[in-house]
Amino acid sequence: MTDAPGGVQVVRTPEDLRAVRQGLGPVGFVPTMGYLHEGHAALIRRARQENALAVVSIFVNPMQFGPTEDLARYPRDLDRDLRVCAEAGAQVVFTPDAGVMYPPGFSTQVSLTGVSEPLDGAARPGHFTGVATVVLKLLNLVQPDRAYFGEKDWQQLAVIRRMVADLNVPVQVVGVPTVRADSGLALSSRNSYLGAEQQARATVLSRALRAVQAAYAAGERDTARLEQAGLDVLATDPEVQPDYLAVVPPDLQRQPTVTPDSLNRVLVAARMFGVRLIDNLPLDPTDPVPAALPPGGPA
Repeated sequence: MTDAPGGVQVVRTPEDLRAVRQGLGPVGFVPTMGYLHEGHAALIRRARQENALAVVSIFVNPMQFGPTEDLARYPRDLDRDLRVCAEAGAQVVFTPDAGVMYPPGFSTQVSLTGVSEPLDGAARPGHFTGVATVVLKLLNLVQPDRAYFGEKDWQQLAVIRRMVADLNVPVQVVGVPTVRADSGLALSSRNSYLGAEQQARATVLSRALRAVQAAYAAGERDTARLEQAGLDVLATDPEVQPDYLAVVPPDLQRQPTVTPDSLNRVLVAARMFGVRLIDNLPLDPTDPVPAALPPGGPA
């Protein structure tokens, strides 16, 4: 256990984390993979505003990366991350290594069906098993009252809500709106792979989402035609290699048509310049944010 600039306590073992956590509450928790940006800072500020103790974890989780993905080159800068945490109001930062999280003999995984299967679940097999496993471990270690996740990773938020509800995990999952650059590009740690001109071109993703919103506002209700409106925008940049652009309700199960009361979301994932980017927006900007659980599931 060490003190970092800004008064942040840095802990690296479950034992030290329990010692810091004991007797304090309510606790707000922000799990991250590091290389923090203003989107993460917004999560931390929200956690600090709503709780007595704000805890951040920084752990690049190998279980959620596929064999050909960017685990080895994923950006890391702990000193910078600790400064972001301190400035945003975090009091405790948990920075375990892989051996702490997955010790020898580790053989348990958390696997979901339903919300984890389409979209990123299909494009990145095993990804959400890795996400659900590490998040459940972190929730068990931190034992927060509230856990904060960005809405940019919309399907991840849906998966975590489903897991928490199904396994009766005593935590409130709080979704926080996506933070964007002035250009409209959703902030992401992977944006660091892109130069300024490439980031400017990557705004084609958010423009595609807005094109789907515009088609819906104009009266289109056919899912395929709505999606085509976005795909047409993506096609204007030859660098874009789409994984998907989909209009889905909260359970993420695509329907042939959309209805005004179904709280649909439009999600996109695409590669540009060798980097995989994701984004999403509500189909109807006036809709409230849904709980991202299948019908009948607890909120």
